[in-house]
Amino acid sequence: MQIDLLTDEGLLGPPLDPEALTNFGACDMPMQQLTTRSMTKADYDFIVRVIDKWWGGPSTALAHPIFFHEFGRDAMVVEAEGRPVGFLFGFLPNESSVGYIHLVGIDPDYRRQHVGSMLYGAFEQACTKAGCLSMKAITTLGNQGSMRFHEALGWSFEQVDDYAGPGRTRVVFTKMLPKTSAAADMSD
Repeated sequence: MQIDLLTDEGLLGPPLDPEALTNFGACDMPMQQLTTRSMTKADYDFIVRVIDKWWGGPSTALAHPIFFHEFGRDAMVVEAEGRPVGFLFGFLPNESSVGYIHLVGIDPDYRRQHVGSMLYGAFEQACTKAGCLSMKAITTLGNQGSMRFHEALGWSFEQVDDYAGPGRTRVVFTKMLPKTSAAADMSD
């Protein structure tokens, strides 16, 4: 099953200033205690209140309730100081071998503090444990920040014409995962 609901803002929010992307490991604030965990209803309610601010424009529709109520077992947050500072809506397959990341958001005050890589790492572990062979995400053309982020985390990408319908080209990211015994069972 595949759902493609991204807007022209792309997977990680509005395109970032390329100057700000030259050193992905740099932190602008002192490192704080960050914890990755499953998303709760209170987290979801918080996210829909702040997503427009985090993304710099109207984005609430991308955090459709289906990604909490129906696919919520795979949704996660990074928490600092008792509140979410980043989230990931993704889902693991029932009959496919591909884990899909739909939407990621990071509090602007917590960017460049490894929140995104923590979310992606936790989702990758969940995919590997579930037997996925790969992960997938998409963004729009021109979202250089998203492309650099994924490339820094070892993802490959390609431009796919008409991916989201006629004239709607997208950049499709993929990352191969180590084959596990669960993945071998899924591919048989």
